Amino acid sequence: MRTINKGLAASSLVLILVAGLSAPALAQSAGTIDFGDDSSQWANDGECDDPRFAGAGMASELVDADLARDATDCRTLFEAGSITLTAPDTGDSADISAIDFGDDTSDWARDGECDDPRFAGSAMAIELEDIDIGRDATDCRTAYEAGSITLVGESDPAMLGDIEFGDDTSEWANDLECDDPRFAGDGMASELSETNILRDATDCRQAYEDGTIALVDPDATPATTVPASMLEQIAARIDFGDDSGSWANDGECDDPDFTGPGVVSDPIEADRLHDASDCRAAFLAGTATLKSTAGAVGAFDYGSDTSEWANDGQCDDWRFTGPGMAKKLSSADVMGDASDCRALETSGEISIKPVFSPDYELGAPYDSAGVVFGDNSSSYADDGICDDPRFEGPGTATTMLDSDSERDAADCRTLFEAGKITLR
Repeated sequence: MRTINKGLAASSLVLILVAGLSAPALAQSAGTIDFGDDSSQWANDGECDDPRFAGAGMASELVDADLARDATDCRTLFEAGSITLTAPDTGDSADISAIDFGDDTSDWARDGECDDPRFAGSAMAIELEDIDIGRDATDCRTAYEAGSITLVGESDPAMLGDIEFGDDTSEWANDLECDDPRFAGDGMASELSETNILRDATDCRQAYEDGTIALVDPDATPATTVPASMLEQIAARIDFGDDSGSWANDGECDDPDFTGPGVVSDPIEADRLHDASDCRAAFLAGTATLKSTAGAVGAFDYGSDTSEWANDGQCDDWRFTGPGMAKKLSSADVMGDASDCRALETSGEISIKPVFSPDYELGAPYDSAGVVFGDNSSSYADDGICDDPRFEGPGTATTMLDSDSERDAADCRTLFEAGKITLR
């Protein structure tokens, strides 16, 4: 009996020691972690959005931008044992010599925050732009050495910062080939069209980073702002006629029913409906418009299933709204989650935002008298795209910055009245 009691006593002592050590040990572990701050838009929602952690308490979708920016949620869940740190925050900067921090030519250099989007962490600026890649060296080096940021991108600061890749609105976006004719190289698609300028961002950026393409025509501009897939749908409804005209297949549209830079300056009546190939090509390139059907629209284009979140039961395309939408939305998923979004729209769980509906433009011009557009002090003013984050629609920029609020008046007013954007 004494032996049993002694064993029980020993067991009790072990339990007491374990109990006594567990809380301090956990507290000490939590105390060594830099949880960061609560600057994430998903902070304080009961889920940890910091991709350094893993466990049952994690959000289903994680992005590097939330690294060290959901402190309260992550600390609470870590201390509760619902998540664990999968990437120890050691602050090790032994490999710092391998990082090209660049210089301090950014407008935001030496402001105490790292503005280089290759990094992520609690010491990062809230608003990041590619133009600052490799241009905030002092701030980023200091924050990196302090363990407040980590390197999440390997982009060469001498290259990507000056290139505008655009968006993924091309019908050939996310097919692992670059379709933007401003580039050239082994990573390019075999057939190129000006309609894809600035419309295959993900493919072209990846190919550029891989060194399989190079920028050869940086000054080229898109011929049209209408998605190629929509132009195809509209073209299918137009009778272009035949090629029996005297000037057929000469690279210019000679049909007097069309207008635009791709149309000859003095078309004659005899060529009406007799230059089909040229006029169709110019129409699809956005350099010719049919006078009698200007403003015609096609059916809504759901896109494809190229998003990494496709077929997960939630719609990740921000052109929709409703309870069936995913929590975190990205421009990379626009037109990339067709099956989910189509099914959820059919079931009534989401709907197309009116401004993204093809027939919204038919209501133009829209009255802008009650809208405060501000001024044109944005560095992106007068580029034909609305950069004011208060607006949404096919006429807005892919990346929106709070600092551009009420600072892109001319662009936003024009696009608002044309039915290309609306206030959120």
